[in-house]
Amino acid sequence: MNLELLLLMSTIIILPTITKADNPDEWKLIWCDEFNNNGLPDPTKWNYEYGFVRNEEKQYYTRERMENARVENGLLIIECRKEKFKNHMFKLGSNSWKTKLEYADYTAASIITKNKFSVKYGRIEVKAKLPHGQGVWPAIWMLGDSHDTKGWPTCGEIDIMEFVGKEPGTIHGTVHFAINGKHKSKGGKFYTEKPFDDFHIYAIEWNSEEINFFFDENKYFSFNVSEADEENYNPFREPFYILMNFAIGGTWGGKIDDNILPQQFIIDYIRVYQKIK
Repeated sequence: MNLELLLLMSTIIILPTITKADNPDEWKLIWCDEFNNNGLPDPTKWNYEYGFVRNEEKQYYTRERMENARVENGLLIIECRKEKFKNHMFKLGSNSWKTKLEYADYTAASIITKNKFSVKYGRIEVKAKLPHGQGVWPAIWMLGDSHDTKGWPTCGEIDIMEFVGKEPGTIHGTVHFAINGKHKSKGGKFYTEKPFDDFHIYAIEWNSEEINFFFDENKYFSFNVSEADEENYNPFREPFYILMNFAIGGTWGGKIDDNILPQQFIIDYIRVYQKIK
Protein backbone atom coordinates (compact mmCIF):
# COMPACT_ATOMS: atom_id res chain seq x y z
CA MET A 1 0.00 0.00 0.00
CA ASN A 2 1.22 3.55 0.70
CA LEU A 3 0.69 4.17 -3.00
CA GLU A 4 0.18 7.58 -4.55
CA LEU A 5 0.09 8.73 -8.14
CA LEU A 6 3.87 9.07 -8.01
CA LEU A 7 4.19 5.38 -7.29
CA LEU A 8 1.95 4.45 -10.18
CA MET A 9 4.24 6.34 -12.52
CA SER A 10 7.28 4.44 -11.22
CA THR A 11 5.80 0.93 -11.54
CA ILE A 12 7.38 -1.20 -14.25
CA ILE A 13 4.84 -2.77 -16.59
CA ILE A 14 5.97 -6.29 -17.42
CA LEU A 15 4.12 -8.80 -19.53
CA PRO A 16 4.20 -12.12 -17.67
CA THR A 17 6.74 -14.80 -18.47
CA ILE A 18 5.33 -18.17 -17.50
CA THR A 19 7.65 -19.83 -14.98
CA LYS A 20 6.70 -22.39 -12.38
CA ALA A 21 7.55 -21.83 -8.73
CA ASP A 22 10.43 -23.76 -7.20
CA ASN A 23 9.93 -27.47 -6.51
CA PRO A 24 7.50 -27.67 -3.55
CA ASP A 25 9.51 -30.58 -2.13
CA GLU A 26 12.22 -28.04 -1.28
CA TRP A 27 9.97 -26.14 1.14
CA LYS A 28 9.00 -26.66 4.78
CA LEU A 29 5.80 -25.15 6.19
CA ILE A 30 6.65 -22.94 9.20
CA TRP A 31 3.43 -20.97 9.78
CA CYS A 32 -0.11 -20.97 8.42
CA ASP A 33 -3.74 -20.19 8.99
CA GLU A 34 -6.23 -22.51 7.30
CA PHE A 35 -9.20 -20.60 8.78
CA ASN A 36 -10.96 -23.68 10.10
CA ASN A 37 -12.45 -22.24 13.30
CA ASN A 38 -15.58 -20.13 12.93
CA GLY A 39 -15.74 -16.69 14.53
CA LEU A 40 -13.20 -13.88 14.69
CA PRO A 41 -9.74 -14.39 13.19
CA ASP A 42 -7.41 -16.34 15.51
CA PRO A 43 -6.14 -13.77 18.08
CA THR A 44 -2.93 -15.76 18.57
CA LYS A 45 -2.06 -15.03 14.93
CA TRP A 46 -3.71 -11.74 14.02
CA ASN A 47 -3.88 -8.14 15.20
CA TYR A 48 -5.91 -5.35 13.59
CA GLU A 49 -5.30 -1.94 12.14
CA TYR A 50 -7.85 0.54 13.45
CA GLY A 51 -9.56 3.63 12.10
CA PHE A 52 -8.52 5.68 9.08
CA VAL A 53 -4.97 4.54 8.36
CA ARG A 54 -3.41 5.61 5.02
CA ASN A 55 -3.76 6.85 1.44
CA GLU A 56 -6.91 8.88 2.22
CA GLU A 57 -8.89 5.67 1.85
CA LYS A 58 -12.58 5.92 2.67
CA GLN A 59 -12.98 2.78 4.77
CA TYR A 60 -12.76 2.82 8.56
CA TYR A 61 -10.94 -0.27 9.76
CA THR A 62 -12.76 -1.90 12.66
CA ARG A 63 -11.33 -4.18 15.32
CA GLU A 64 -12.78 -7.55 16.31
CA ARG A 65 -16.05 -6.89 14.48
CA MET A 66 -17.69 -9.89 12.83
CA GLU A 67 -19.39 -7.75 10.20
CA ASN A 68 -15.97 -6.86 8.76
CA ALA A 69 -13.71 -9.84 9.52
CA ARG A 70 -14.92 -13.33 10.30
CA VAL A 71 -14.09 -16.95 9.68
CA GLU A 72 -16.86 -19.24 8.47
CA ASN A 73 -16.95 -22.54 6.58
CA GLY A 74 -13.17 -22.69 6.30
CA LEU A 75 -12.79 -19.22 4.84
CA LEU A 76 -11.71 -15.82 6.12
CA ILE A 77 -14.13 -13.14 4.94
CA ILE A 78 -13.01 -9.51 4.99
CA GLU A 79 -16.07 -7.47 4.13
CA CYS A 80 -16.38 -3.85 3.08
CA ARG A 81 -19.75 -2.31 3.91
CA LYS A 82 -21.48 0.97 3.18
CA GLU A 83 -22.59 2.13 6.63
CA LYS A 84 -22.27 5.00 9.06
CA PHE A 85 -19.69 4.28 11.76
CA LYS A 86 -18.33 6.43 14.59
CA ASN A 87 -14.75 7.66 14.09
CA HIS A 88 -12.87 7.23 17.38
CA MET A 89 -10.21 9.68 16.13
CA PHE A 90 -12.65 12.55 15.48
CA LYS A 91 -11.44 16.01 16.50
CA LEU A 92 -13.77 18.97 16.15
CA GLY A 93 -12.28 21.58 13.81
CA SER A 94 -9.55 19.27 12.47
CA ASN A 95 -8.45 19.55 8.84
CA SER A 96 -6.81 16.11 8.78
CA TRP A 97 -8.58 13.50 6.66
CA LYS A 98 -8.14 10.99 9.49
CA THR A 99 -9.73 13.09 12.23
CA LYS A 100 -12.08 15.64 10.64
CA LEU A 101 -15.02 13.28 10.10
CA GLU A 102 -17.21 12.35 13.05
CA TYR A 103 -18.55 9.36 11.14
CA ALA A 104 -17.10 7.15 8.43
CA ASP A 105 -19.25 6.14 5.46
CA TYR A 106 -17.63 2.74 4.94
CA THR A 107 -16.22 -0.02 7.17
CA ALA A 108 -13.79 -2.85 6.44
CA ALA A 109 -10.92 -4.69 8.14
CA SER A 110 -7.15 -5.00 7.97
CA ILE A 111 -5.68 -7.97 9.82
CA ILE A 112 -1.95 -8.09 10.49
CA THR A 113 0.60 -10.41 12.09
CA LYS A 114 2.54 -7.55 13.69
CA ASN A 115 3.89 -8.61 17.12
CA LYS A 116 2.55 -12.13 16.43
CA PHE A 117 4.63 -13.47 13.53
CA SER A 118 7.41 -12.20 11.30
CA VAL A 119 9.55 -13.92 8.71
CA LYS A 120 12.79 -13.33 6.82
CA TYR A 121 12.88 -15.19 3.49
CA GLY A 122 10.66 -17.97 2.24
CA ARG A 123 7.54 -18.56 0.19
CA ILE A 124 4.49 -16.64 1.35
CA GLU A 125 1.39 -18.02 -0.35
CA VAL A 126 -2.26 -16.97 -0.12
CA LYS A 127 -5.24 -18.53 -1.87
CA ALA A 128 -7.91 -15.86 -2.23
CA LYS A 129 -10.92 -14.64 -4.18
CA LEU A 130 -10.96 -10.92 -4.86
CA PRO A 131 -13.81 -8.44 -4.61
CA HIS A 132 -14.58 -6.38 -7.69
CA GLY A 133 -16.18 -3.14 -8.81
CA GLN A 134 -15.28 0.53 -8.96
CA GLY A 135 -13.35 1.63 -5.88
CA VAL A 136 -12.24 -1.69 -4.37
CA TRP A 137 -8.58 -2.05 -3.36
CA PRO A 138 -7.78 -5.36 -1.62
CA ALA A 139 -4.18 -6.22 -0.78
CA ILE A 140 -1.92 -8.96 0.56
CA TRP A 141 1.36 -7.41 1.61
CA MET A 142 4.24 -7.13 4.08
CA LEU A 143 6.02 -4.42 6.05
CA GLY A 144 9.44 -4.51 7.65
CA ASP A 145 9.48 -5.02 11.42
CA SER A 146 11.37 -1.72 11.63
CA HIS A 147 8.29 0.20 10.46
CA ASP A 148 7.74 1.80 13.87
CA THR A 149 11.40 2.79 14.30
CA LYS A 150 12.68 3.56 10.80
CA GLY A 151 9.37 4.56 9.23
CA TRP A 152 8.11 4.02 5.70
CA PRO A 153 9.58 3.51 3.11
CA THR A 154 12.92 2.86 4.85
CA CYS A 155 11.46 -0.22 6.57
CA GLY A 156 10.64 -1.76 3.18
CA GLU A 157 7.35 -3.01 1.77
CA ILE A 158 6.48 -6.09 -0.30
CA ASP A 159 3.10 -6.03 -2.03
CA ILE A 160 2.37 -9.67 -2.80
CA MET A 161 -0.93 -8.73 -4.44
CA GLU A 162 -2.80 -5.50 -5.02
CA PHE A 163 -5.91 -5.11 -7.13
CA VAL A 164 -7.95 -2.02 -7.95
CA GLY A 165 -11.45 -2.33 -9.35
CA LYS A 166 -10.84 0.29 -12.03
CA GLU A 167 -8.23 -2.08 -13.58
CA PRO A 168 -10.30 -5.30 -13.56
CA GLY A 169 -7.79 -7.42 -15.51
CA THR A 170 -4.59 -6.51 -13.70
CA ILE A 171 -2.78 -7.91 -10.66
CA HIS A 172 0.02 -5.80 -9.19
CA GLY A 173 3.15 -6.93 -7.34
CA THR A 174 5.47 -4.21 -6.03
CA VAL A 175 8.32 -3.44 -3.63
CA HIS A 176 8.97 -0.11 -1.90
CA PHE A 177 12.14 1.07 -0.22
CA ALA A 178 14.30 4.18 0.28
CA ILE A 179 17.63 5.27 -1.17
CA ASN A 180 19.21 8.39 0.32
CA GLY A 181 15.95 9.06 2.12
CA LYS A 182 13.92 9.10 -1.10
CA HIS A 183 11.16 6.68 -1.92
CA LYS A 184 11.82 4.09 -4.62
CA SER A 185 9.50 1.42 -6.00
CA LYS A 186 9.65 -1.33 -8.57
CA GLY A 187 6.96 -3.72 -9.62
CA GLY A 188 5.27 -5.80 -12.23
CA LYS A 189 1.77 -6.54 -13.49
CA PHE A 190 0.04 -9.77 -14.42
CA TYR A 191 -2.78 -9.46 -16.92
CA THR A 192 -5.64 -11.94 -16.71
CA GLU A 193 -9.35 -11.81 -17.48
CA LYS A 194 -11.63 -11.42 -14.46
CA PRO A 195 -9.29 -12.60 -11.68
CA PHE A 196 -12.14 -11.98 -9.23
CA ASP A 197 -14.30 -14.77 -10.69
CA ASP A 198 -12.47 -17.52 -8.81
CA PHE A 199 -9.85 -18.30 -6.18
CA HIS A 200 -6.22 -17.82 -7.22
CA ILE A 201 -2.86 -18.26 -5.53
CA TYR A 202 -0.83 -15.12 -4.88
CA ALA A 203 2.74 -15.73 -3.72
CA ILE A 204 6.29 -14.51 -3.42
CA GLU A 205 9.50 -16.50 -3.13
CA TRP A 206 12.06 -14.40 -1.30
CA ASN A 207 15.72 -14.91 -0.49
CA SER A 208 18.73 -12.68 0.15
CA GLU A 209 19.23 -12.12 -3.57
CA GLU A 210 15.76 -11.80 -5.12
CA ILE A 211 12.01 -11.63 -4.61
CA ASN A 212 9.92 -13.44 -7.23
CA PHE A 213 6.19 -12.73 -7.64
CA PHE A 214 3.66 -15.36 -8.73
CA PHE A 215 0.06 -15.56 -9.87
CA ASP A 216 -1.12 -19.19 -9.81
CA GLU A 217 2.55 -20.31 -9.96
CA ASN A 218 3.25 -18.10 -12.99
CA LYS A 219 6.21 -15.85 -12.22
CA TYR A 220 5.60 -12.37 -13.59
CA PHE A 221 8.13 -10.16 -11.80
CA SER A 222 11.51 -10.54 -10.13
CA PHE A 223 13.21 -7.93 -7.94
CA ASN A 224 16.97 -7.89 -7.35
CA VAL A 225 17.30 -7.30 -3.59
CA SER A 226 20.68 -5.60 -3.99
CA GLU A 227 18.92 -2.66 -5.63
CA ALA A 228 17.86 -1.65 -2.10
CA ASP A 229 21.40 -1.80 -0.65
CA GLU A 230 22.37 1.32 1.26
CA GLU A 231 25.61 1.25 3.27
CA ASN A 232 25.15 -1.62 5.77
CA TYR A 233 21.35 -1.81 5.54
CA ASN A 234 18.87 -3.46 3.23
CA PRO A 235 15.26 -3.79 4.43
CA PHE A 236 14.72 -6.92 2.33
CA ARG A 237 17.33 -8.77 4.36
CA GLU A 238 15.37 -8.18 7.57
CA PRO A 239 12.13 -9.71 9.00
CA PHE A 240 8.70 -8.61 7.77
CA TYR A 241 5.16 -9.05 9.08
CA ILE A 242 2.05 -9.75 6.99
CA LEU A 243 -1.05 -7.67 6.29
CA MET A 244 -4.29 -8.54 4.49
CA ASN A 245 -6.80 -5.74 4.05
CA PHE A 246 -9.75 -4.49 2.05
CA ALA A 247 -9.46 -0.79 1.25
CA ILE A 248 -11.84 1.28 -0.83
CA GLY A 249 -11.35 4.59 -2.61
CA GLY A 250 -8.34 6.67 -1.68
CA THR A 251 -5.39 7.78 -3.76
CA TRP A 252 -5.41 4.69 -5.97
CA GLY A 253 -8.82 3.09 -5.49
CA GLY A 254 -10.45 6.27 -6.76
CA LYS A 255 -14.17 6.81 -7.26
CA ILE A 256 -16.47 4.39 -5.42
CA ASP A 257 -19.60 2.80 -6.82
CA ASP A 258 -21.81 2.38 -3.75
CA ASN A 259 -24.08 0.03 -5.68
CA ILE A 260 -21.48 -2.75 -5.57
CA LEU A 261 -21.40 -2.88 -1.76
CA PRO A 262 -21.15 -4.92 0.35
CA GLN A 263 -18.21 -6.77 -1.19
CA GLN A 264 -16.09 -9.60 0.23
CA PHE A 265 -12.38 -10.37 0.03
CA ILE A 266 -12.28 -14.14 0.73
CA ILE A 267 -9.15 -15.99 1.84
CA ASP A 268 -8.96 -19.79 1.82
CA TYR A 269 -5.55 -20.03 3.48
CA ILE A 270 -2.22 -18.35 4.09
CA ARG A 271 0.95 -20.45 4.30
CA VAL A 272 4.57 -19.53 4.93
CA TYR A 273 7.34 -21.90 3.87
CA GLN A 274 11.11 -21.80 4.18
CA LYS A 275 13.74 -23.66 2.21
CA ILE A 276 14.78 -27.06 3.49
CA LYS A 277 18.50 -26.81 4.12
